[in-house]
Amino acid sequence: MSVKLTTRQVGDVTVVDAAGRITLGEGASVFRDSVRDLVAKGNKKLLINLSEVSYIDSSGIGEMVSGFTTVTNGGGQLKLVGLSKRVKDLLQITKLYTVFEAFDDETEAVRSFK
Repeated sequence: MSVKLTTRQVGDVTVVDAAGRITLGEGASVFRDSVRDLVAKGNKKLLINLSEVSYIDSSGIGEMVSGFTTVTNGGGQLKLVGLSKRVKDLLQITKLYTVFEAFDDETEAVRSFK
């Protein structure tokens, strides 16, 4: 199963709930297209909820970085919430934990945009 993305609004923050696998092929491209679409529609505050993501490969990580760049260049912010131990380890290994602001709690993450 590739990734399934659903979006919802919490105040002025757009929360993207991801479920499944963000991997080479459909999963990574769905993620990329979704982020670009949201930025094009003027969403400046994106919170990616990864609590239901079972696996992310190097292509998925690449698309997350690309999405971060797209949002930042558009004058917005992209943050992460609900990282599994495996995803946290992946961000540590790749040193991307210095790039992404990550939270365990969605309420805290939404508040951080203020």
